[in-house]
Amino acid sequence: MSQPAFEFDDDPVDEPGDLTFTVGELADAIDDQLRRGFRDGVWVRGEINGFKRGGPHIYFSLVEKDRGAEAKIEVKLFAPAIARLTPKLRSNRLDLRDGMKVRIHGHLDFYKPRGTLGLKMVDIDPRYTLGEIAQSREEVLSRLVSSGMVGLNKQHRLSPVPLRIGVAASVESAGFADFQSEMSRSGFAFDLVVADTRVQGDGADRMISGAIGTLARGARKGVLDAVVVIRGGGAKNELAVFDSERIAHTIAMVPCPVLTGIGHETDRTIADEVAHTALKTPTACAGELIEHVARYVADTETAFEAIARRALATTTEADRRLNDLTRRIAGRTGAAIERADERLTMRRSRLATTAPAALARATAHLDAAGERVHDRATLTLERESNRLEVFEARTASLDPAVQLARGWTITRNADGGIVRSTDDVAPGDVLSTDLVDGAITSVVDTVRQISDSESDPDA
Repeated sequence: MSQPAFEFDDDPVDEPGDLTFTVGELADAIDDQLRRGFRDGVWVRGEINGFKRGGPHIYFSLVEKDRGAEAKIEVKLFAPAIARLTPKLRSNRLDLRDGMKVRIHGHLDFYKPRGTLGLKMVDIDPRYTLGEIAQSREEVLSRLVSSGMVGLNKQHRLSPVPLRIGVAASVESAGFADFQSEMSRSGFAFDLVVADTRVQGDGADRMISGAIGTLARGARKGVLDAVVVIRGGGAKNELAVFDSERIAHTIAMVPCPVLTGIGHETDRTIADEVAHTALKTPTACAGELIEHVARYVADTETAFEAIARRALATTTEADRRLNDLTRRIAGRTGAAIERADERLTMRRSRLATTAPAALARATAHLDAAGERVHDRATLTLERESNRLEVFEARTASLDPAVQLARGWTITRNADGGIVRSTDDVAPGDVLSTDLVDGAITSVVDTVRQISDSESDPDA
């Protein structure tokens, strides 16, 4: 492996004792050193990134992001190791996914064709992953409890007839199909408003939170009675998305009860903790709503039957009292009629004896009144006749004919108007003077007015 010197004047490149490797020799040396230095393999912890399947094998990067600068190593999980680890992962309900924190065991391997260092995975520590999930969950739950978010949604009262339901779920999942099937078979008129969302993988927490937020806006408008968040079974690390603080905050702020049906019987996520009611599965969630409505219907039927029984008893009792009252009224009416008949007979008898005397007295009174009316009428006629004669004499004295007979005359101008003053005539006017036995026509020659001294007899 030594490099021979060329026939030049320069000194040889290699110094005595230095080794020079070919690329392949160096790759073998590195690989040998890694195998001898990590004879029993090595445990490494980190976060899975770039998870992919290549045929029967699995490839991903194990990364560490806690130190500012990212550190990464490529991991290969070959088919034999997959077959060996699958029962362990399944028993702990874990499924390798991006973002999953793991502690794995493997052998370092330097891959000569690419000059890359990798890790051939042969084992995994499920307790580490479960512990990371549990620790993260406890931290989030502690913050939610201290901020009062855990009990916020539980303050809402579920409608006695929750028929308008908002559903946040993946519409292609078996969990949603089970939920929808249960609701359809119930026979009740449930109205489902579905917000489709991914429930696992990158960004699932944002999508789930967005779907719940969309339904929350409908609840604020009064068009939803409850919101349901459901997901079928899955690995624990897949269900861990529902431990998201973002989802928990969104559920807490929904203005109506939120019911969750996430995972298997043994799982309880943070979403379950902050929800109004946590059920184990989507089917159980549907069953809770159906039972709630069925209970209301049963209570209503029971109340209606009780009302009907009470009404029947009340009307029966009222009918009995009415019959008793009718009999009492009939008896009392008969007695009252008999007493009234007796009183009528007695009064008829009294009337027969008292009527002639009363009629005689009334006749006498009538005769006396007639005489008084006759006397008063004669006096009144005489008095009014005298007054009439006086009025007649007064009227006759005012008759113009009488005045003319006494020597008075009436002078009129050409228009027929009566002349009362010298101001009413002028020289040349034609006047007509009425006398008792005729009329005289004259023409005014001179108009003379009488002065005040001439008109005053004492002047």
